[in-house]
Amino acid sequence: MFSGFIADVGTVIQNHEAVLVVESSQTCARLSVGAHVAIDGVRTCVESFDADRFKVRLTHETLSRSTTNELRTGQRVNLELPLSMGDSIEGHLVQGHVDAVGKVTRVDDEGSGLRLWIRPPERVLKSLVSKGSVAVNGVSLAIAEVIRDRFSVALVASTIGRTTLGSLSEGDRVNLETDMLAKLADRSAGLRQSAARCIAPLPWTGVVTGAVGVQKVIEQIKAGGAVLVWDPDREVEGDVIFAGAHASPEHFAFILTEACCHPTVPCDGEVLERLEIPPMHGSGDHQGTWMYTSVDLAEARGTGVSAHERAATVRRLAAVDSTPDEFLMPGHVFPLRARDDGFAQRVGHTESVVALCRAADLPPVGVCCEVMNRSGTMAGPADLEQRSLEWGLPLVNMDDLVRFL
Repeated sequence: MFSGFIADVGTVIQNHEAVLVVESSQTCARLSVGAHVAIDGVRTCVESFDADRFKVRLTHETLSRSTTNELRTGQRVNLELPLSMGDSIEGHLVQGHVDAVGKVTRVDDEGSGLRLWIRPPERVLKSLVSKGSVAVNGVSLAIAEVIRDRFSVALVASTIGRTTLGSLSEGDRVNLETDMLAKLADRSAGLRQSAARCIAPLPWTGVVTGAVGVQKVIEQIKAGGAVLVWDPDREVEGDVIFAGAHASPEHFAFILTEACCHPTVPCDGEVLERLEIPPMHGSGDHQGTWMYTSVDLAEARGTGVSAHERAATVRRLAAVDSTPDEFLMPGHVFPLRARDDGFAQRVGHTESVVALCRAADLPPVGVCCEVMNRSGTMAGPADLEQRSLEWGLPLVNMDDLVRFL
């Protein structure tokens, strides 16, 4: 990992047949064979060195994705050694993996410094924001402006003096690496969007009430989505709920990373009896939940704890043709038994899951997971309403389910 703070500038001595030799006594004094060094923002591995020069070998991937194949003998290059424990980060976190090559379109002399205008590929431009960070030829810079098909960076006198950026001119090509934190945020957003499409297939968001609201919740479950159910009396908690027949890895990834609590699988009693899954020993919890022995799918090749394996286990629990020999006990999926007479015997999330699955004409097996705040406290009604809007899910009160199901 690098910081984009250039401490040395070297000179290219040789660049031939994927072998690059750079002269820099300052950098060589801190090198070892196998160590990494960033050359114009490209992470490379030192093959050999002496007091003044070091040699690296470039891969086809590096040559094709950066400007290293264009380096000429005598050309000056920015050099940076990796961060060590305790080093200060003068720029921003830089990996040395070039995202794209950009083209300098203009250099403006602003008196106290220079402004570079660079045109990157469109896919890179989308991840750049004004006042964000970017590495240009390995130098950490703040993005001054992003317009149409290009962005600009301002070079102050110190940057011009200690790097090669001051010698750039119109038409030059430069290595670009976008901010690692921005990449992670983009990836997280992409995963959230993917999960959202899975858990929220219908456009009903926020609090829903009455018979119409309950019908919307049923349609969401039938369509393979999830809903939020608030229990104001027994548990004083809210759960994310979805049908077991539609359980997918995306469903489980969502509840494990967003709801942040313990997923369980409410089932009709007949299902547990048919699959010969026995109850757990003990008197149970304060809410009178009937907990049964945890299971895994016997055919799974992993530990059974992944989102993919948990979803597969739940789908087989919900399958009408499943058999006892398909499951191992104990495991990582936790069945609960709903009361045989449903809400007439007990008003809880376990019974609401089974009742919603039946109302949606689906097997009476589903998944519920309490919603926990990041602080470790359980989400209250205001928290749940905020989450329902954020996640795109309908939020229904248990009282309405009891009244209209």
